[in-house]
Amino acid sequence: MNNRLINAFASWQGAVMFYTCLPVRGPVAFQSVARWAPWVGTVIGGFMAIADHLLGLLQVPLLLASALVVALGIALTGGLHVDGVMDVADGLAVPDRSRRLAVMADSRMGAFGGMAAVVLILLKVLALAAIENDRFWVLIAVAMWGRWAQQWAIACYPYLKKEGKGAFHQAALPTVWHTLPGLLGLIAIGGLLAWAGVISTALSGRIAVGGVLVAMLTSAYFYRQLGGHTGDTYGAVVEWSEALLLCSLSIHWPAS
Repeated sequence: MNNRLINAFASWQGAVMFYTCLPVRGPVAFQSVARWAPWVGTVIGGFMAIADHLLGLLQVPLLLASALVVALGIALTGGLHVDGVMDVADGLAVPDRSRRLAVMADSRMGAFGGMAAVVLILLKVLALAAIENDRFWVLIAVAMWGRWAQQWAIACYPYLKKEGKGAFHQAALPTVWHTLPGLLGLIAIGGLLAWAGVISTALSGRIAVGGVLVAMLTSAYFYRQLGGHTGDTYGAVVEWSEALLLCSLSIHWPAS
């Protein structure tokens, strides 16, 4: 039992180290980090939510606060997923499908990558600024669902490279059934918050439905464009899922 706890703790530490810039101490293991992805989202979203709350107490304008919080989210991950967004955008801009992976592997940023990053950040900032209520819980939920979307992409679609930093994820999530713990956990948390009256049932439902839909749509889109996924597309799935979920939640936002 002690060994299981030690291994689980090491895997959690590995996930925090792999997905964020936060310092860790103690044992580290990377083999199963993908299983922890939504829960690492809890940490990232939690820091963002606390920062947003503090900015609110300081009466920072909502648009500026939203920009600062989005910037914090990027800083916490070291731009890991945004880099994927840029690489994928550069690759998809190439008409010749056979050259897309090679372009994505190029470390130099192209024009399409830069534009994609700008559009992504603008969407996130403006959508978050349009959400006036329950921002604390929305930020956490979006960070968690964005990373469950990554799990879905890993489990559902083939990995395109024989080697790469994303290749070992499929060993941790070999089938869609392995995404169920994260999915059920996210739905349960939303349900408990609604039951406790912390958020509305309508909000909980919108987050869950939106989270599942954007996960499936973003993952399927990159699969159709490339025939599979890479580490870059996993990052792009996280970022675009977060942005699209925020956009969906900003429309006809219900009063608390």
